[in-house]
Amino acid sequence: MDKKSRSLVKSISWRVLATLTTVVLVYIFTGGIKLALSVGFFEVILKMLIYYGHERVWDNVTWGKK
Repeated sequence: MDKKSRSLVKSISWRVLATLTTVVLVYIFTGGIKLALSVGFFEVILKMLIYYGHERVWDNVTWGKK
């Protein structure tokens, strides 16, 4: 079972990588750096919270665990 702090660190590291991907894609498609950074800002906060909750729920699911 992962500790809550481990789930939190995993959430943050994944969100940094995923948000950079989102910012780059928004910039490529729109050419607007301000828009890309704005989308990235809101995306990182919302998805980090969602991912943390998802990790905690799955930590309690026994299916597939030995």
